[in-house]
Formats: sequence, C-alpha cells, structure tokens
Amino acid sequence: MPGNSRKKKRDPIPERFTSMAEAAEFWDTHDLADYWDSTTEVDFEVDLKRQSFLTPLEPQLAKKVVAHARSQGVSAETLINLWITEKLSAATSRV
Repeated sequence: MPGNSRKKKRDPIPERFTSMAEAAEFWDTHDLADYWDSTTEVDFEVDLKRQSFLTPLEPQLAKKVVAHARSQGVSAETLINLWITEKLSAATSRV
C-alpha cells in the first residue's frame, strides 16, 4: 500500500478568520495534528492582568459550595461565577 493512500484529505485553513468564534469553530472541528506541517514557530509576549475580588463566605456555606462544585466537576470559583452570572442576568432582565 503506498504511503500517501492513507493520508487524510484536509480542508484548507482560511487565510483570515473574521472573528474569534469563527476560528474556534474551525479548530473545534479540525485537528491541529493534521495541519502540523503548516505551522511555524513564533515568539510573542502576553501580559495578562486578571483582577480578583475576594468576598468572604460563611465557613459552612463555603464547604457546601466546594462540595457541590466537586460533584459537578468544576472549581468552586467557576461555580460561583456561573451562579452570580445567572442571577445577575435574571435580575437585569426583569428591570
């Protein structure tokens, strides 16, 4: 069997993506391993500035949140952010 007969046909990578969502959609449905020969090494710097706000919770409440988050397979931070986002969304849609 010739070596190229097993090679998978691949879609071309678009020259430009019009949005992050479009790029994400492409890479969600394509495997970078299939395009490795099209990649080039680059150098860049990233300066991420994440802001955190600490809000005290009652110890028993915090334990319940951590336990529930673990049961859902997420961190307590992720769960709390999701809950607050949902609550704010509901509150602002009623206004």
